[in-house]
Amino acid sequence: MRAETRPLATPAAGIPACALARPLPAAPPQDTLGCSAGALHNDQELSANGVRVYRKTVDTQQRQHVETDASGRGVLVGISLRDGHRRKVLHEHHAECHDFGKGAVYIRDFCDRYRADMQTGFDFVLLEISHAALQRAFDDKQGARMGGIAPATAVRDDVLAHLAGALTPALQRPSEASMLFVDQVCLAMTSYLVDAHGQAAPAAEPRTHRVLSRSHEARAKEMLRSKMDGGISIAEIADACNLSRSYFIHAFRETTGQTPHQWLVAQRLERAQALLMDFERPLAEVAAACGFSDQSHFTRVFSQFTGTPPGTWRRKMRVDK
Repeated sequence: MRAETRPLATPAAGIPACALARPLPAAPPQDTLGCSAGALHNDQELSANGVRVYRKTVDTQQRQHVETDASGRGVLVGISLRDGHRRKVLHEHHAECHDFGKGAVYIRDFCDRYRADMQTGFDFVLLEISHAALQRAFDDKQGARMGGIAPATAVRDDVLAHLAGALTPALQRPSEASMLFVDQVCLAMTSYLVDAHGQAAPAAEPRTHRVLSRSHEARAKEMLRSKMDGGISIAEIADACNLSRSYFIHAFRETTGQTPHQWLVAQRLERAQALLMDFERPLAEVAAACGFSDQSHFTRVFSQFTGTPPGTWRRKMRVDK
């Protein structure tokens, strides 16, 4: 029996058959926020107690496409660090263009698919806040329970911009970052987000005067001193005192006049000054004993708070003595 033959499929008009056989170019690798990883000038990250902090910078004006699938990751807050960014956000049936100036923010929930064409370069600090961290902020807030966080795009927010700026040195030098400080700023940003952008927010209630008991104050200070490098979280100390994180921070500030991070930095510098009176002790050894990552980190912080580098301060002490 003669075998039946069939003609090969004919390529579409004007398209060579060899072109149809070529594989499509591989899509560029993307990071966890949907950015093209190879285009990022800055790609920095820290995490603290349910909050991930990123800095993402693209200097090129070449258009970038950003896309993330719907998930249960929580809420993403982006704060623009410079002027001149424009993006087109692609919705199911329409698209919207938005211009971001310095200090403009966007807020979105990861439960919604997100697609956007970045039409210019950008420089953003971003907070990925887990549902657990957000729920803790809701629980800490006095008054009626919150319904969620309202989405926003290209809305100026000076408070979030200021706090994001405070995190950029830690992102640039993560080895020198105090986790206590990062945790404290992330908590402040999350609490502010609930207050300023929470849906169905009740009328603000006046704060009550809150202070730590003597035993709680002593316990908190002991725990802070035990981690001179700042490697302890607000949650650990608040849990040890059986207090909420927001109550603890407010009460610590009311009690001592300083935030936990400010108090710890003062303790580190006080200890450093005492050790510097041993004129033969190397500066690197003093830095390590006081919880600084290295001598240059110690010199920067010491100079910032005392107005003079530690070596100069010690020489003056030796002359005066």
